[in-house]
Amino acid sequence: MFDEQLHQLEAQHLLRQLRLIESPTGSAVIIDGRPVVLMASNDYLGLATHPTLKRAAISATEQFGVGAGASRLVSGTLPPHRELETALAAFKGTEAALVFSSGYLANIGLLPSLIGSGGLVLADRLCHASLIDGCRLSGADFHRYHHRDLDHLASLLSKQASRRKTLIVTDGVFSMDGDLAPMLDLLDLADRYEAQVLVDDAHGTGVMGPEGRGTLEHFGVESRLPFHMGTLSKALGTSGAYVAGPDTLIRYLVNRARSFIYTTAPPPATAAAARAAIAVLRAEPERRARLWHNREHFCAGLRALGFTTTDTQSPIIPVLIGDPQKAMTMAERLLQQGVYAPAIRPPTVPKETSRIRTTVTADHTVEQLDHVLAAFKTVGLELGLL
Repeated sequence: MFDEQLHQLEAQHLLRQLRLIESPTGSAVIIDGRPVVLMASNDYLGLATHPTLKRAAISATEQFGVGAGASRLVSGTLPPHRELETALAAFKGTEAALVFSSGYLANIGLLPSLIGSGGLVLADRLCHASLIDGCRLSGADFHRYHHRDLDHLASLLSKQASRRKTLIVTDGVFSMDGDLAPMLDLLDLADRYEAQVLVDDAHGTGVMGPEGRGTLEHFGVESRLPFHMGTLSKALGTSGAYVAGPDTLIRYLVNRARSFIYTTAPPPATAAAARAAIAVLRAEPERRARLWHNREHFCAGLRALGFTTTDTQSPIIPVLIGDPQKAMTMAERLLQQGVYAPAIRPPTVPKETSRIRTTVTADHTVEQLDHVLAAFKTVGLELGLL
């Protein structure tokens, strides 16, 4: 049975395989024994290998061991967890925060805690899969509105029953397109229909906003949204996720979010490293400056070559190919040219929108990015994309 399904995926050019990275993550990595420029990491600020984070992780491991031993409500809450949550709340300007073991666990625990049977959830069509699964698990009526289409969202909102509890769900920065949710108009629309809004700011935290606090800071709407979630695994360079918001919400989630209650606590080393990442983010603003300089240089270069990109406003820069087979071929040829930028295909992205999703980091040098641009030009000409 499994062989047949795998053959079908392969015939459709949708078969996925794991790729071994033989070195620490960074602007360049070792694949198949040779160095290549990595254009597929969400480690936007290059913190995953930062000495301060490594020292914090080692120290926490020596003091508390490699595992927490239990769920947070049993015996798994350790000082690094509390210290991280305090630091997150201070960074995000909220009363409290709660750490989850992953973004996926945060969303499938948070959404059913916010709304249930009898409610209505409306989610952007390109929301992350964890949000979609959380919406489904909530038991509420669930509909998806066209990507960033507020007219369609307004139409769906206008059909709701009066006083029905309604939740609008969106990414802050969309992970596969790199564009932003239209937060100002979306919040105005939510206010008009008395709906609540949940923002997943996984790819915004540490990247967007004058201080790197995220998409809400970027749009100046932090005071209008009492809570949101995000991850520690992108710009903060570690792993896990958080919900930041009022103390009452956090205490409620401790009692209701099943993916928090029934999961072993994150390793103390991870929590300590994430706390250190927040400190580094604040102490080294030049990292974000380099990130945005690199982003502008690379995005402009791709467009000057004639590639079609999305309406990206972030360090996520997808090159649209369309056909999954051609996208796979392009990724393979780029790797031969010393560039690792995998093909992203359905169901991760909609049909006919297969792409090479590139991400730029603060650690890339201009020379590396120019090498990548030259490789894109060579392969693009070979495949008739330019």
